[in-house]
Amino acid sequence: METFERGQVRAQARMALPAATYNLTRILLAGSPNGCVFVPIRPMQYMAVIDQEEIIFVDGQYKRWVAVAWRAFRPGDRASLEDAVAYEAAYYTIEGAALQPRLQAEFHRALELLDARRPVASHADVVAFGKPSGGN
Repeated sequence: METFERGQVRAQARMALPAATYNLTRILLAGSPNGCVFVPIRPMQYMAVIDQEEIIFVDGQYKRWVAVAWRAFRPGDRASLEDAVAYEAAYYTIEGAALQPRLQAEFHRALELLDARRPVASHADVVAFGKPSGGN
């Protein structure tokens, strides 16, 4: 079990996460046996941690301190799975807001790498359904 700490929120902003990124976080989280997913963002030397409530970003230099948190996701507000998902970004460091655009781009690339390494199901069964009775 990992423990992370956060200070006081220095700034907040309403943001939107592209559908492809949000949907991939949910897919990876659904396949996680422990309810969270650790996503290394190597170009920035950050670690993202996804759980049911939020996504936190921890600077590799200060491994226990949350720098940015994305929270209060509102997937129910979107009309389709292809629409972006609104959320709130909370910045716990002075540079948090300046990191936001790069975090969002690099996070998606890191998710794709993690997804590509995920094992593929090795077995599937196809179940045939019978004809409905009394139908056409």
